[in-house]
Amino acid sequence: MTIGKSPDRENAPSSAEPSDAVHPADAPSIGRVLSAARIEAGLTVDQVSTATRVRVPIVHAIEEDEFGRCGGDFYARGHIRAIARAVGVDGEALVARYDAAHGGSPASRRPTQLIDSGPIKVPGRSRPNWTVAMVAAIVAVVALIGFNLVSGKGGHTTTGSASAPLPSGSGTGSVAPEPSPSVQPPAPASSAAAIAAVPADKVTVKLVAEGGTSWVSATDGNGKSLFQNNIGNGQDQTFTDPKQIKLVLGNGGAVHAYVNGKDLGLLGKDGQVVHVTYTPGDPQAG
Repeated sequence: MTIGKSPDRENAPSSAEPSDAVHPADAPSIGRVLSAARIEAGLTVDQVSTATRVRVPIVHAIEEDEFGRCGGDFYARGHIRAIARAVGVDGEALVARYDAAHGGSPASRRPTQLIDSGPIKVPGRSRPNWTVAMVAAIVAVVALIGFNLVSGKGGHTTTGSASAPLPSGSGTGSVAPEPSPSVQPPAPASSAAAIAAVPADKVTVKLVAEGGTSWVSATDGNGKSLFQNNIGNGQDQTFTDPKQIKLVLGNGGAVHAYVNGKDLGLLGKDGQVVHVTYTPGDPQAG
């Protein structure tokens, strides 16, 4: 904007005019970019809401460039990133455009603004140090376990009612404690492949979430929906059909696939939307 332009320079070219190279006037808005990417990925608003945990009305509002329902700039940025990741577009670029249109990112504020906007601290009151308390509790548990192990090597125990009796037929000496169910070693990956093995006239797909969460949609050979939900780290789902299994994944980098007894590894990269169909026989040919 030019202030105080003199009449004799009204028709002169101005060097302060903004460049259309940064944000072209006809460039699609943030909402239109997300809506077009969702449609291209074959996802509905309900599916995006399930994958991102952003409520359906807010997804609709963002696609219409109405960010007031997000509850503030912080939540708006988070919703934009989550939806962009689900539909396969660059969320950081869209957040940068949002910041440019709404007063800049928090990092561009002056230090005094950030300090003044914080809560007032009351002298003499401090938050408890939970880290120290947690470390102390862990040390106490380790010490107790060590004491029990050392005392168990002494043979017969004459005091205390908590010691377990020796098995019948055993001699003197300590009995090794049974491992806790919570620390059982995980099943080898080969067992998952064995579970996925099926006859040649069927297709069986086993999906295992590894290192993250992904939204999964699975349909059979007749177009019937078999599953539409998130699977988190360590969870798995198995699908079988005589014709085919069609999958849509919201985060291919978090899903490990075993198809017809064959380990196919991860189905994509982090945040990548994946569409794939498998049929009986060799999964590479399906």
